[in-house]
Amino acid sequence: MSDTWTPSTRQQERDAYRRRQNLRSLLIAAVSTLVVGGGLAAAVVSAPGWDRTRTTFFSWDKAVDAFPDVLAGFWINIKVFLISAVCVLIIGLLLAILRTLAGPVFWPVRALATIYVDVFRGLPLILLLLLVGFGVPALNLSGVPTDPVALGCVALVLSYSAYVTEVFRAGIESIHPSQRAAARSLGLSGPQTMRFVVLPQAVRRVVPPLLNDMVSLSKDSGLISVLGAAIDAVRAAQIKTAESFNFTPYVVAGLLFLLLTIPLTRITDRVSRRYGAISGGGHV
Repeated sequence: MSDTWTPSTRQQERDAYRRRQNLRSLLIAAVSTLVVGGGLAAAVVSAPGWDRTRTTFFSWDKAVDAFPDVLAGFWINIKVFLISAVCVLIIGLLLAILRTLAGPVFWPVRALATIYVDVFRGLPLILLLLLVGFGVPALNLSGVPTDPVALGCVALVLSYSAYVTEVFRAGIESIHPSQRAAARSLGLSGPQTMRFVVLPQAVRRVVPPLLNDMVSLSKDSGLISVLGAAIDAVRAAQIKTAESFNFTPYVVAGLLFLLLTIPLTRITDRVSRRYGAISGGGHV
C-alpha cells in the first residue's frame, strides 16, 4: 500500500483550472502592457521635437562620459542616506518617547520636543539645508564641522527626525492603555513597560510608514548638492551638464537613484502587506 498522497480528480481539475486562469491573466497583462507601452513610445518618438530631445537627454556618448563622475558622487549620496537614516531613527524614537511622557513634571520636556517637531517639520528641507550649510560655518565655532556633506547630513536629520517622531508617537499612542495597566500590575516599572511592552508593539505597527520615510530620505539625499562644495551625484551631473550643455548626465543620476529607491519601495510594499495582514487579523 503506497503512502504517497494523491489529490482527487476534482482537486486536480481545480488546480488545472487555476493554472489556466493564471496563465490567461499573465498573457492579458503582457499584451496590455505591450499595447500601452508601444502607444506611449510611438507618441513620444513621433513628436516633432523628439530628435532634439533624444540628442539632449539620451546621448549614449555623454552618458558613458558622465557615468564615472556621477557614480562617484552617488556613493556620497548613499553614505549620507545610511548615516542620516540611523540618526533619524534614534532621534525620532527618543523624541517620541519624550512627547508621550505623562505627568506635569515632564511638561517642559514635552514642550521642547513639540517645538522641535513643529519647527523642523514646518521648514522646507531646501531652506533648512541652506540655513545649516551656510549659517553654521559663518558662526566660526571651534570644533563644529564645516564639511558640506556633514552639514547636509545634519540638515536631513533635523528635518526627517521631526517626521519620524510623529510616526513613532502615533505607534506608541495606538497601544491600548490596558497594555500598560497589565504590565504595571505584573510589577514592571514605567520604563520597563515602555521598553518591553509598548515599544515592541508600537514599532511593529509603524514599520511601513517608517520605510516610506526612508525611501523619501534616500531621494532627498540628492538635495545636498545645493551646498555647492558637496560633489554628490546631482552636483556631478550638474558639472558635466555645464561642460557640454547636454542634460544626459541628469538622466544618468536619475537612473542611479531609481536603482536605489525602487528596491526600497518594493520592500516597503511587501512589509506593508505583511503587517497589514497581521493588524487586520489575517495570517502571514
